[in-house]
Amino acid sequence: MGVSGVGKTTIGEALAGELGWRYLDADDYHPAANVAKMAAGTPLQDADRWPWLDRLNLLLREQKDAVLGCSALKQAYRRRLTEGLEEFRFVYLRGSFELLRQRAAGRKHRFMPASLLKSQFEALEPPADAIEIDVAQPVEGCVAQIRSQLGR
Repeated sequence: MGVSGVGKTTIGEALAGELGWRYLDADDYHPAANVAKMAAGTPLQDADRWPWLDRLNLLLREQKDAVLGCSALKQAYRRRLTEGLEEFRFVYLRGSFELLRQRAAGRKHRFMPASLLKSQFEALEPPADAIEIDVAQPVEGCVAQIRSQLGR
């Protein structure tokens, strides 16, 4: 979990590959209305997120051994996302605003413009109980740290 540009997909796919698990990208499950809002540079509101988080929760209940890349910026979102799940761990990918602004400026996300990064930092409620990873290091280092803290 983390803000845009932090490496959720890159690190999540690498971790899932090493663990032999399925990687799920939460962005693939946004309803069309959410995608249109974000593509227009409009931050999502909680009401926009609840159905999306419910859909992801259902997906996680059906899927065993998966890595989900999801912003999950607020505690309420993380609670909704994991409701009824027996086992899960959050990995909080964090980086400085400047680092992530540079990354976002250098990439073209399919619907998340770099202009929304500031609103994500403003909405972010860092989790108290997550594996915390500084993404200034290479992907391989991030994955190794996660695996070590997961005990895998």
